[in-house]
Amino acid sequence: MGSLFRSEEMALCQLFLQSEAAYACVSELGELGLVQFRDLNPDVNAFQRKFVNEVRRCDEMERKLRYLEKEIKKDGIPMLDTGESPEAPQPREMIDLEATFEKLENELREVNQNAEALKRNFLELTELKHILRKTQVFFDEMADNQNEDEQAQLLGEEAVRASQPGQNLKLGFVAGVILRERLPPFERMLWRACRGNVFLRQAMIETPLEDPTNGDQVHKSVFIIFFQGDQLKTRVKKICEGFRATLYPCPEAPADRREMAMGVMTRIEDLNTVLGQTQDHRHRVLVAAAKNLKNWFVKVRKIKAIYHTLNLFNLDVTQKCLIAECWVPLLDIETIQLALRRGTERSGSSVPPILNRMQTFENPPTYNRTNKFTKAFQALIDAYGVASYREMNPAPYTIITFPFLFAVMFGDLGHGAIMALFGLWMIRKEKGLAAQKTDNEIWNIFFGGRYIIFLMGVFSMYTGLIYNDIFSKSLNIFGSHWQMSYNKSTVMENKYLQLSPKDDYEGTPYPFGMDPIWQVAGSNKIIFHNAYKMKISIIFGVIHMVFGVVMSWHNHTYFRNRISMIYEFIPQLVFLLLLFFYMVLLMFIKWIKFAATNPKPYSEACAPSILITFIDMVLFNKPKDPVRDCHVYMFWGQHFVQVLFVLLALGCIPIMLLAKPMLIMQARKLANEEVQPIAGASSDAETGGVSNGGPHGGGGPHEEEEEMSEIFIHQSIHTIEYVLGSVSHTASYLRLWALSLAHAQLAEVLWTMVLSIGLKQEGWFGGVILTCVFAFWAILTVGILVLMEGLSAFLHTLRLHWVEFQSKFYKGQGYAFQPFSFDAIIENGSAATEVE
Repeated sequence: MGSLFRSEEMALCQLFLQSEAAYACVSELGELGLVQFRDLNPDVNAFQRKFVNEVRRCDEMERKLRYLEKEIKKDGIPMLDTGESPEAPQPREMIDLEATFEKLENELREVNQNAEALKRNFLELTELKHILRKTQVFFDEMADNQNEDEQAQLLGEEAVRASQPGQNLKLGFVAGVILRERLPPFERMLWRACRGNVFLRQAMIETPLEDPTNGDQVHKSVFIIFFQGDQLKTRVKKICEGFRATLYPCPEAPADRREMAMGVMTRIEDLNTVLGQTQDHRHRVLVAAAKNLKNWFVKVRKIKAIYHTLNLFNLDVTQKCLIAECWVPLLDIETIQLALRRGTERSGSSVPPILNRMQTFENPPTYNRTNKFTKAFQALIDAYGVASYREMNPAPYTIITFPFLFAVMFGDLGHGAIMALFGLWMIRKEKGLAAQKTDNEIWNIFFGGRYIIFLMGVFSMYTGLIYNDIFSKSLNIFGSHWQMSYNKSTVMENKYLQLSPKDDYEGTPYPFGMDPIWQVAGSNKIIFHNAYKMKISIIFGVIHMVFGVVMSWHNHTYFRNRISMIYEFIPQLVFLLLLFFYMVLLMFIKWIKFAATNPKPYSEACAPSILITFIDMVLFNKPKDPVRDCHVYMFWGQHFVQVLFVLLALGCIPIMLLAKPMLIMQARKLANEEVQPIAGASSDAETGGVSNGGPHGGGGPHEEEEEMSEIFIHQSIHTIEYVLGSVSHTASYLRLWALSLAHAQLAEVLWTMVLSIGLKQEGWFGGVILTCVFAFWAILTVGILVLMEGLSAFLHTLRLHWVEFQSKFYKGQGYAFQPFSFDAIIENGSAATEVE
């Protein structure tokens, strides 16, 4: 099979590069993105590698670019992103880039420091302006109201005695500003520390001030404190310092205050001019940097990724040649050699690079080629486990089975249309949406799975047509094939009245899907839907599991694992077919042979229960006495066939359990007797099923042999898991029926209890009510039935694929191919690895 159904064939190659051509060649391979390099220096410390200084220089350039980016985003300047990826610069261009970044950083830091100093000076002058204005008001009030009684009230009895005639009272004061939220505790501390011998006046500054350190807006208040004596002055200044209040000089004379205020205003105007020029210069520097910032980031990350990759190489003894080992896809070796030649020509080297394929027994990485359509489906498979090398890849089959099984649970034409339109919108707008990179994880998940969402919606529309269900109602496209023989009043008055298939059915089925009359059926509606959906769930489940077992046959034949093919695949398939596929055949026989319009013994009353028949088959019970004029069995020789099938199925269990370990033990015994290794069957079997021996990869004969006890235990677990799992997995597919029933019932509840209320209203007021009710119904439909029910069905479908389907053949024990790719590095937003 092609690479669509298996991972790419990989080759381990050895690469020889001249030192002067190594940078250009690795750059070309990074643009190509098809080579995974191995670390040939695993024991060498990161700081002791050859190109560690270049990686550090790239780290420093990245730091400077991040600083520029932060400043550009702070000013809200848009960064130019053309979407193009410039080539990796030559090593000599690193010096020019470093000089450019150093100049920009120094210039920007100097501008920022000057701007911060100017803003701090501007803040001080602004605060001083407010102090001069507010204190003038305080002094004017005190000049009008100052008298001896107020002095006694202000300074207490001791101050009054000290101000008797013949002695002049002189009050000192300090003025400043403080954060508004600190003012109440500041007042309390002054009162307690000075014992009430100070007088505090304060006024709020109406406009918020800008903090020059972080640019935040802060609210402050002006205060002035009057006191007497140097001791109180010292105490007041210490309290102001503790509360981080800023004190400013304030003259006592009114003329001096007015003169200082005029000087402050003049200096503020000059500062505003200088600040504006500084901001304009800073803006021009940032705008110029924003035009090239994205390209600079790409260039630096490419340089860093190249040197990090070169650190994985080995130097030969002459110190003139670099040696690398890498995994490459076998089909792309010629493309890689062309890229190496281009790199050699760019570097001007006369010695061509050498790419040799190596023989190895290591397991290669798993590489599945994907495009934007298959990428999401492959991600679902890889989330369970990366496929072993050259193992069958379930992703191509999942493209069909995943949305189909989802649709069986989510079948509704209306809800499927909503989901399909949402997926189609993301597909049509994918270029623009992909360019709008966001950190919203939920949106990234939706956008990454846009093709899955679209297919799930389309398949749900199909199953909705099969169920004839659109928002819990039916479409009567072709007209019902049931005719009512009763009059309307009789039907309306008799709740439990049922139509007879003999008299009311035309005899031909509805052309497509279910007959719409079942939507208006009464008590037997849910019985009919349950019987139908339960049976198709089992049918789809058994077919899905049989397909999974058949997939294991492709693995065994590809890896030439003859023992597993004969003693595992065949018994597993026989066991599944003779029991569970036989049960599916009984369902079709019952549908074909028995009908309500048929006479006995094939009438509806004679139809046996499939579940009871299957239980009797497993327990070797004969059917109970049939209904009069009915047959015991569905076909001639049924009891003999069932006993034979059960015995054969039970006989497969010891074959699965013992045959493979016994053959391995016999092969080892012969090998010990002949004193030579046995290649072929035993080596394949010892690897536990999927072997990488033979012509398809490494591993096999050079692996250590397992103990026989471990092989017996492993085979016992595998057999028990398969036998019991066949029963539990078949029952697990009943979730298709359960979720489909729950979805249909929830849709009917929303219609009956919400929307139908609005539809029953009449007149213009009814129109208003209907609009509100419809909006509420639409929100519930999208939120519950599409989003929540859709997520539930998605998770159940995922479980059916991971556990019930993939467990039949998929090991998932490989490791992913991670090529050196500039696109992946730039998409992740950082270089491949940081030097720790």
